[in-house]
Amino acid sequence: MDSEPPSEISLKNDLEKGDVKSKTEALKKVIIMILNGEKLPGLLMTIIRFVLPLQDHTIKKLLLVFWEIVPKTTPDGRLLHEMILVCDAYRKDLQHPNEFIRGSTLRFLCKLKEAELLEPLMPAIRACLEHRHSYVRRNAVLAIYTIYRNFEHLIPDAPELIHDFLVNEKDASCKRNAFMMLIHADQDRALDYLSTCIDQVQTFGDILQLVIVELIYKVCHANPSERARFIRCIYNLLQSSSPAVKYEAAGTLVTLSSAPTAIKAAAQCYIDLIIKESDNNVKLIVLDRLVELKEHPAHERVLQDLVMDILRVLSTPDLEVRKKTLQLALDLVSSRNVEELVIVLKKEVIKTNNVSEHEDTDKYRQLLVRTLHSCSVRFPDMAANVIPVLMEFLSDSNEAAAADVLEFVREAIQRFDSLRMLIVEKMLEVFHAIKSVKIYRGALWILGEYCSTKEDIQSVMTEVRRSLGEIPIVESEIKKEAGELKPEEEITVGPVQKLVTEMGTYATQSALSSSRPTKKEEDRPPLRGFLLDGDFFVAASLATTLTKIALRYVALVPEKKKQNSFVAEAMLLMATILHLGKSSLPKKPITDDDVDRISLCLKVLSECSPLMNDIFNKECRQSLSQMLSAKLEEEKLSQKKESEKRNVTVQPDDPISFMQLTAKNEMNCKEDQFQLSLLAAMGNTQRKEAADPLASKLNKVTQLTGFSDPVYAEAYVHVNQYDIVLDVLVVNQTSDTLQNCTLELATLGDLKLVEKPSPLTLAPHDFANIKANVKVASTENGIIFGNIVYDVSGAASDRNCVVLSDIHIDIMDYIQPATCTDAEFRQMWAEFEWENKVTVNTNMIDLNDYLQHILKSTNMKCLTPEKALSGYCGFMAANLYARSIFGEDALANVSIEKPIHQGPDAAVTGHIRIRAKSQGMALSLGDKINLSQKKTSI
Repeated sequence: MDSEPPSEISLKNDLEKGDVKSKTEALKKVIIMILNGEKLPGLLMTIIRFVLPLQDHTIKKLLLVFWEIVPKTTPDGRLLHEMILVCDAYRKDLQHPNEFIRGSTLRFLCKLKEAELLEPLMPAIRACLEHRHSYVRRNAVLAIYTIYRNFEHLIPDAPELIHDFLVNEKDASCKRNAFMMLIHADQDRALDYLSTCIDQVQTFGDILQLVIVELIYKVCHANPSERARFIRCIYNLLQSSSPAVKYEAAGTLVTLSSAPTAIKAAAQCYIDLIIKESDNNVKLIVLDRLVELKEHPAHERVLQDLVMDILRVLSTPDLEVRKKTLQLALDLVSSRNVEELVIVLKKEVIKTNNVSEHEDTDKYRQLLVRTLHSCSVRFPDMAANVIPVLMEFLSDSNEAAAADVLEFVREAIQRFDSLRMLIVEKMLEVFHAIKSVKIYRGALWILGEYCSTKEDIQSVMTEVRRSLGEIPIVESEIKKEAGELKPEEEITVGPVQKLVTEMGTYATQSALSSSRPTKKEEDRPPLRGFLLDGDFFVAASLATTLTKIALRYVALVPEKKKQNSFVAEAMLLMATILHLGKSSLPKKPITDDDVDRISLCLKVLSECSPLMNDIFNKECRQSLSQMLSAKLEEEKLSQKKESEKRNVTVQPDDPISFMQLTAKNEMNCKEDQFQLSLLAAMGNTQRKEAADPLASKLNKVTQLTGFSDPVYAEAYVHVNQYDIVLDVLVVNQTSDTLQNCTLELATLGDLKLVEKPSPLTLAPHDFANIKANVKVASTENGIIFGNIVYDVSGAASDRNCVVLSDIHIDIMDYIQPATCTDAEFRQMWAEFEWENKVTVNTNMIDLNDYLQHILKSTNMKCLTPEKALSGYCGFMAANLYARSIFGEDALANVSIEKPIHQGPDAAVTGHIRIRAKSQGMALSLGDKINLSQKKTSI
């Protein structure tokens, strides 16, 4: 289309003399001009004379739009005489042999607001109810419904007419529309019809079943005494073949009845839906419904019996669904079903071993390990069944899953004395197969701490010697290097010898070596491999383990010779590791810290003082015990808080509400679920506004132009999850008519304008609202900027332009507090490459107040427990974590202090380090903190 608007004369010419194509184009232009506020009264008669008689379907469709928007009345409110001709044309269309023309005309009549136009058409509309084609019949029902709702006097017998139509109708879509009308126009008739066919409800189509569910909900919501009459029907609809009907019926059943049988039927229906539906979004939504059911204390008991059914959902490959399912099962598990739960989880763990490696398999295994860990802590009797299966995973190549198993084993061996023998035995079995150095260190610590018998201590020493290979390490490695020069045939013949020590333990010495370095590294025992790679922290851990078991061996074995022999062997191992560390063989030399630790252990073994014995063999375990009890206390505290939230407290003098005695108008105070879901879908969720007026809508209004500009504009910014709706008020402050007034917007950051707002025509001192949708793709500070351009009618000058102020989008609408474990936090901290360091600049003098202020202004959650932050020592360090609705993680570390030398009124100083995966997130959070600091400094 040309940028210049077409003139009325050229349009008139096209409409009169053009062919069908040019008439179609001209009609489209007329519609657009009228929508933009143009008044084209001269074209009305031309369209009636030259376009209305045409039989072309596209033109007929465009004419429907034209008659909907064109002004049909004179300035004093009377109907234009020309409209009588239009009315006659539509009476003919309602009797047209083509069902499409009949149906689309009926749809158009739903939008007419002039009773005088509709009155002559009523007989033709009634006749359409008996048309052979369902498209015409269902649109006739809709037309009758809207006419009855707007002008009841035109068709006073509509409910009766539609009821009779419904009884004889066979088509599902027509029945649905008719029933829908009865629900809103005459509910009693709708109930009468439902009563007559309540046994056949299951045979109806799903669109009609959905409307029946809605009717039953509304009737029982308004009049609870009707529940008994319809609850059986809802039970039947739970067996519907349509997933949508089952979902709505289950939701309705839960709101209508809190009887255990009803809750069980609804929950069972939800579980079936999750298993049968392939869409993961559906699974997650329905799982949320189950979680909501669990939140109700009375329903929790019923759901506990369905834990095994809920676990069937684990067959879904999606990690998010599995995560939610495991959490739900863990919340519902009780002593009655924990055994079955553990059996299923053990099977799932074994299954993950056989699955070909998929990126989520490792994460799923980790989830299963954590769930089993929680089960064993809550139900100690289960630990003996779980531990043997889980300990196989210590040798897993996935370090995260193995680390979770190790943490569980450490807690179990400390808490359950009866299992210590079993755990030590299993640990010795899998020890040689452990691949990760971190897991190796943990396993060494557990063996050193909990081996209490002479046999176990000797087994540990054997395993260590086996894992270290031939000693002294340096000499044997040099020999190997030299031996590589020999021909390979000679080397491979060398047998594996077992060197037996005087204690009866043995060390494996392999004469196998090869000139290929890969083969040589494969043959290395694990511990030797770690040391040659330069990881000497494991050596420090080994030195502590050897010291502990040597001191315990001395206490257990009375014979001096055996004591000295064992201690000497331990000291030899430490000395050979020190020697290796100082040589040039490892990839990295030993650190001073590790040298100090190993030297200290050598000194302790050489002196064997009682004080050191106590420190190594008693206080280490005591520290672990304290840490575990503190952790348990914290978990109990958080569980207590959760249960307090859920327990509904009722005062002794609260009035008791009896359903049967409640007045009808009081029943309406309960929220209508259908109304709420409709509002949520439209983005009109009514949030409970805070008491202060600043929290109201006015707080989100941004002024875009000045009061003296020819066009005044202001915008209300409505954030609705993934999109932003800008509601812009545009006011013409001049005495001229502004034509083609267009709001032009552009975005900066991860924002995208969905569609360009259409141009308007503004009368003098008139105003209009323009809506613009902006999609948000990530958590980044976005800016929307633009201008308003317009033409002044009659002026020959170029287009006028008013530049708008920028609109800054607040990222806090997208950031939500979240939790993660310390290990996950550290891992993310190491992985995230973007860091933003913000210097603390505030006039606050209390450390805790400042931390709370940061938490409030950034929407982050403090991961550091309250216990660690309590007390006062002049400095504070805390970890914060949040997630955006787009799944982006944001980490922050607050390190602040109060400079005591500056007196009691000194302001807090320090730094906040923010880390995130994306640069935008890190910078946006930093800006937010700086901005909030400025506010406190004013």
